[in-house]
Amino acid sequence: MDKNSDMEDLLLKLVYCEGLSIVGKWKVLKVALKLEYTKFSVEELVKITNYQGKKGILQTSWQGLQLEELKEKLSNQKALSFYSSDYPESLKNSHYPPLFLFYEGNINWLNYPSLAIVGARDATRYANQVLQRIVPRLVEKNQVIVSGLAKGVDRFSHELALRSGGKTIGVIGCGLDICYPREVSDLFLEMKQNHLVLSEYPLNTPIKRHHFPMRNRIIAGISDGTCVIEAKERSGSLITAQLALEAGKEVFAIPGEILSGQSNGCHHLIQDGAKCVYRMEDILEDLPKY
Repeated sequence: MDKNSDMEDLLLKLVYCEGLSIVGKWKVLKVALKLEYTKFSVEELVKITNYQGKKGILQTSWQGLQLEELKEKLSNQKALSFYSSDYPESLKNSHYPPLFLFYEGNINWLNYPSLAIVGARDATRYANQVLQRIVPRLVEKNQVIVSGLAKGVDRFSHELALRSGGKTIGVIGCGLDICYPREVSDLFLEMKQNHLVLSEYPLNTPIKRHHFPMRNRIIAGISDGTCVIEAKERSGSLITAQLALEAGKEVFAIPGEILSGQSNGCHHLIQDGAKCVYRMEDILEDLPKY
């Protein structure tokens, strides 16, 4: 089997296939690599993935996927497949990495040192003040700021990186032709043109609730470390932190006040071994040196 052709064709079909999760898609890929076979029937997909959903959805989608049409769609997008030489090595080693990374902007920024900053969507003035102190210093040290282009901490982090003359990467949970939330539309356009925005979903992929926790593994995977600020106990930011820990990367947590519960997730991270940050050096001394 020619991996550079048959496997990339299978990757492309799986990207557009409806009904299978990323876990199921990787099960199919592993079987394909083992057997050197890529021409799976719907029945084979069901067996390999132990598919529990509505078979009609999977069958209609899989049988309707025509490679020539998919390649035409792909030709109108910027993308790296899992087998591309430019695909980030650290992301390859993460849990169920994206089959394709679709992007707008400067893909070379994935090669720069980077720190993910994540936290509350309903961020307070305190979070903004802390970010105003640390983000410009990170930019001075040539760190790329990575976040999820959401409201609150994400937005503050991206905007402060821009204002400080730095580089920033956003990871979103839908197609790159869709901006969510609307409040970040200007920032979204600026970053697509002059910075970098990534998604594992092709154009025209709508907003779905489960896509947003999934994009957290990409944020953790492409960053050298993750800093969490103003995360509540059940914050999605904690998912990013946990994924970073599992990948052996540094996790930093910024403490907050204890009355509102706004930073309880950060305090639990510190109790569990994340580094407590109260000065810039706490981050810089533990990030990889380039």
